[in-house]
Amino acid sequence: MNTTTRYILLVIFLIGLHSILSFTHEDYGRATSISNIAAQLPWSSSSSTLEDIPDSYYISPETNVTGGIQAGKANATLLMLARNSDTDSAVRSIRELEDKFNKKFKYPWVLLNEEPFSDEFKKRISNVVSGEVHFGEIPHDHWYQPDWIDEEKATAARKKMEDDHIIYGGSLSYRNMCRFNSGFFYRHPILQNYKWYWRVEPDVHFHCDIDFDPFAYMQENNKVYGFTITMYEYLATIPTLWETVQNFIKENPQYVAENNAVNYLSDNGGSSFNLCHFWSNFEIADMDFWRGEAYSKFFDHLDKTGGFYYERWGDAPVHSIAVSLFTRKDQIHFFDDIGYEHNPYTHCPRGPGKWEKGKCSCNPDHSFDYDGYSCMKQWDRIQ
Repeated sequence: MNTTTRYILLVIFLIGLHSILSFTHEDYGRATSISNIAAQLPWSSSSSTLEDIPDSYYISPETNVTGGIQAGKANATLLMLARNSDTDSAVRSIRELEDKFNKKFKYPWVLLNEEPFSDEFKKRISNVVSGEVHFGEIPHDHWYQPDWIDEEKATAARKKMEDDHIIYGGSLSYRNMCRFNSGFFYRHPILQNYKWYWRVEPDVHFHCDIDFDPFAYMQENNKVYGFTITMYEYLATIPTLWETVQNFIKENPQYVAENNAVNYLSDNGGSSFNLCHFWSNFEIADMDFWRGEAYSKFFDHLDKTGGFYYERWGDAPVHSIAVSLFTRKDQIHFFDDIGYEHNPYTHCPRGPGKWEKGKCSCNPDHSFDYDGYSCMKQWDRIQ
């Protein structure tokens, strides 16, 4: 047996032994877990700055008051984009957030669909919400692919991505959704009544009690955008996005904020995009930012290139790039306190005492925060 073969066999043996010990010895598994190892690294939660939600924002069941604001009085809504076929998963998500948060604060819900909601959908949703609920149909021009898109070029792009096994690569409806979430949802007539929104998707999970009002916290602390999970985007879906962003910045340097978060997005001061973005299936944000001049012109610039259809630009990188460049980094908030899951990833609170305070059911050892595909270390480094 040669030396190379012996080393290979030794490595296989050690990996096998580690796996067996991890499953059979809980203490060993915990000590060697990714999250525990990450906690020892210089960019871990022990050295990063986690912005705590002050106790004054927590609600008492006896007083029904948070942060000096009567519960549920921020100009905000819980927002879901869903189809009639999503009825079961939409009900599950809404019921979870109602139980963990909204039965205490009673914010209204807004549900949007590109087609009319069925009576059955509306009946089942209405049965699990604690306050008002509004059902809206998305205007045709806000959802469907615009006429000026070169369909032959777009079809060829979808076919290539499908052949390359890129997730949603061949889907036109997914592209419609990404474009809608990037540039149109906040224009819907129902949403004109609100400033803040919390985006919720069908089939997500909330693992902790949320006894504070995130809307009140963001409103009183001049925040613009809140997230729980950050990760890398697939480069194959956005090959020209950063170049398009750079062109916009060259033409409109006045929109770039001082003390922005460009160093979260880039490892070289903005010359290239490191693909980090906030996972937008969870976001709590100020719609006035999207409605403002900087983002409106930014979206129009992106949209005119056709990149939502000729490539597969997602609303997550689009939103993330915009808030990272056009706001100060201290206006973006990491909601460590909110235990959140969108399969296959989970954020579980990691700050001192937060898991216990939220009575969380998630396993901190399985939190995505410092998984190899997470961008949390890029966020930590700019704090």
